[in-house]
Amino acid sequence: MNKPEKRIAIFDDDEDTLSICRFILEEKEWDVYTFSDCNKIAEKVSTVLPHVILMDNWIPDDGGIIATRRLKLDENLKNIPVVYFSVNTDIELLANHAGAETYLAKPFDPEELDRIINALL
Repeated sequence: MNKPEKRIAIFDDDEDTLSICRFILEEKEWDVYTFSDCNKIAEKVSTVLPHVILMDNWIPDDGGIIATRRLKLDENLKNIPVVYFSVNTDIELLANHAGAETYLAKPFDPEELDRIINALL
């Protein structure tokens, strides 16, 4: 029997972060889609239709807050949970400002990443 498909989209301009996240999540049997900018975000998310989105704060060109708000205004995408993640000390405030469901501070513990993502499903 096949395992259920789990798709995640990660928006981060740091290649190391994308590689680490991809490794961790593929080990947990996620299909991982990575993007190094948030240009045409609705189009990118629509092609993947992920179950969860990881959104960096400082991502070209508009940034995570604007990108997350765009998704939350889109009738077809607004229910996809967004995990805001950043090195900012005020990440909880930024996540709330963006409209994200939750947040994860960088650097992060792989088990915490797994716990947060699975809590949203």
